[in-house]
Amino acid sequence: MNHCVYQVMYHIVWGTKYRRKVLKEYTRVDLVKSVKKVQRRYPTWYVHELNIDEDHVHIVVEVPPKVSISKVVQEIKVQSSKDLRRRYKYMDRIYREVGIWEVGYFVSTVGLNEKQIRQYVQKQGEEEKGVDVTTEYS
Repeated sequence: MNHCVYQVMYHIVWGTKYRRKVLKEYTRVDLVKSVKKVQRRYPTWYVHELNIDEDHVHIVVEVPPKVSISKVVQEIKVQSSKDLRRRYKYMDRIYREVGIWEVGYFVSTVGLNEKQIRQYVQKQGEEEKGVDVTTEYS
């Protein structure tokens, strides 16, 4: 029996370097695979929502309280950058020195607004024809 019960969820957003619109439909599949790879490495991390627009990523993730959110973001950004640059040579040429992702990120706790935040993430990019990849992630 566990001695601790928790539900610590975060809404995280980060963008591509210089907000370039490089996350096309064909790259999104590989980005989802990268996030899945990180989740397999850290089975206590659970991705509830994931939506990718052309120049930024939204993710709602649940992690144990002992895990630093900066570690979560770092692991996902590093793994996805490696995978995308390995798969797409044009990205490697463009981003070899500076990396695919901007240095910073936005994070907020989900708390009692879980339903509203999940809906917000799901609707991201609809005006710009973004694609919700949550169903591909499940």
